[in-house]
Amino acid sequence: MASLNVYSALVVLFLTCAAPMATKENDQIIKENNSETKMGLPYVLEAFTSLFEIGSISNECCGELVGLGKVCHSALVKRTLENPLFKDLCPATIIEKSIQKWNNCLALIDSPSPSA
Repeated sequence: MASLNVYSALVVLFLTCAAPMATKENDQIIKENNSETKMGLPYVLEAFTSLFEIGSISNECCGELVGLGKVCHSALVKRTLENPLFKDLCPATIIEKSIQKWNNCLALIDSPSPSA
């Protein structure tokens, strides 16, 4: 049940426009690119679980993530790390993990699918 509360907090954080500690630069990027509404809720949960806990990202979620765009993805991750809920995390580790997930999804989306 505590896990559900963490997920709820992540979703609220991801979808709200006014995170208390957000930088103006990240907020401006997010607002200009409509970053908060481009991903569906199930994919938001999947992406955050894979970045801030342990997990993988499905092909469908990778498609959503790549559709979000690298600038939006990076701004949302940085803004999330500015939130006091995540003060105990190592930002460098999360950013590195975020870059790895992005690159893996990009490679997956860019690679041609085998013909049947």
